[in-house]
Amino acid sequence: MRAAWVLLAALAALSAYYVYLPLPGTVSDPWKLMLLDATFRVVQQTCHLIHYLRLSHHLIVLNYLICTFDKLKSVSSEDINITDAVFDGVEVRVFEPPAKRDERLKRSVVYIHGGGWALASARTSLYNNLCRIMAESLNAVVISVEYRLVPEVCFPEQFYDAVRATKHFLQPDVLAEYSVDPSRIAISGDSAGGNLAAAVCQQLSKDEHLAVRPKLQALIYPVLQAFDFNTPSYQQNMNMPVLPRYVMINYWIDYFNGNYDLAHSLLINNHTALDVSQALSFRGHLNWTSLLPSSFKKNYKPVIQTTGKAEIIQEIPALLDVRAAPLLADNETLQLQPKTYILTCENDVLRDDGVMYAKRLENAGVEVTLDHFDDCFHGCMIFTIWPTDFSAGIKTRNSYIRWLDENL
Repeated sequence: MRAAWVLLAALAALSAYYVYLPLPGTVSDPWKLMLLDATFRVVQQTCHLIHYLRLSHHLIVLNYLICTFDKLKSVSSEDINITDAVFDGVEVRVFEPPAKRDERLKRSVVYIHGGGWALASARTSLYNNLCRIMAESLNAVVISVEYRLVPEVCFPEQFYDAVRATKHFLQPDVLAEYSVDPSRIAISGDSAGGNLAAAVCQQLSKDEHLAVRPKLQALIYPVLQAFDFNTPSYQQNMNMPVLPRYVMINYWIDYFNGNYDLAHSLLINNHTALDVSQALSFRGHLNWTSLLPSSFKKNYKPVIQTTGKAEIIQEIPALLDVRAAPLLADNETLQLQPKTYILTCENDVLRDDGVMYAKRLENAGVEVTLDHFDDCFHGCMIFTIWPTDFSAGIKTRNSYIRWLDENL
């Protein structure tokens, strides 16, 4: 009996050691975040073991688990009609509020979900819940884009899916079918979906034949560049839960169908060293020493290699493709962007991506709202359903929807 108690105590100690992470004192719901992160790590390590045994790709297994435990059917209610459709070959989920008396046209949001271009779905409860609440709160038609995922397809196919679905929806006859006001449409997304939303807006802004253009773009902790993995937020938050730096680098490698052996070289910025000529013209577009406020720069120093590996760019040219990294866009493109909202979190490797994009858009003459949260973490906005209900999720979601309501 005594041995059993000793074993239980040892297991409890090991569990506590595995779960506990030193977190900044400002993080909201720290123990709940530790438990969420520990769950993520257990699942990811299991999936990587399956990958190592060559039974299946780890992302396929991980996404299968996510969708199996979290998938919803299209369930409509008196408040919102939810249907699935296909827009130019791309699956979407449509959320439509009921028509109100004397109301002719509604505003609309095209939403692109996150997940590292590889995970989640417009049909999972997390995004289904977010888009339903958006449709109810804004009395808006919400189009949630179900783009294809890694490893089924890699860049630029996710970008093409998002562009095709959005352009199809922006056709006047399609907008009329859904009773949408052509002058009140926003493009939005979180994380990798924020990357795609920004890239779609840049693409649409250069399309001279487009009759209807988005009024707004709203980007939630977007990932916008693979040029510098040593911005202050990448250094400060390299081991933060949900999205540590090495995981983000692996998502980029998967997106580009690259080799994991390149991960260390990317981590130390070998791919954008001073002797890599292909990178020189982009360096000024994300010079964080001039684009970030001092409160974000703190005492961090730039990591710029004198000698690097030009062959990395030759092997993965998409690292410098603006369609994959919207922060690399030139000023002429940025000047064409619509009024913009960017939400960033202090405890997130991607914080500086969003802050730099906000500053560059502002410098280009675009009206920008930067909505920064000191106590929040990457991915928090979708975590509003028990058991992953965070105060940070409710707070960020309410702020995001409030801005849309006031500006759309």
